[in-house]
Amino acid sequence: MSSSAGIVWLNTAETARRLGVTPRTLYRFIDEGQLPAYRFGRVIRLKESEVEDFIERCRIAPGTLESDSSAEAQVGEPASPRPARA
Repeated sequence: MSSSAGIVWLNTAETARRLGVTPRTLYRFIDEGQLPAYRFGRVIRLKESEVEDFIERCRIAPGTLESDSSAEAQVGEPASPRPARA
């Protein structure tokens, strides 16, 4: 994208592509405050340097996945069936 005063701005489509997520997920990251974004009129832009910082903050430390795997398995389990109405 363009650069002004040393800032490289990315649009949302490019940022989502770089992160490998859908635009909807990107907007969730922005809305939850995980990733800073800037609105200029009707467009949203993100600083390339802040996107790179976000990527580094998301880095998984070695040896931490095993504790997450049990929670992930629970998320994927089917919900128990609802009782039938009388």
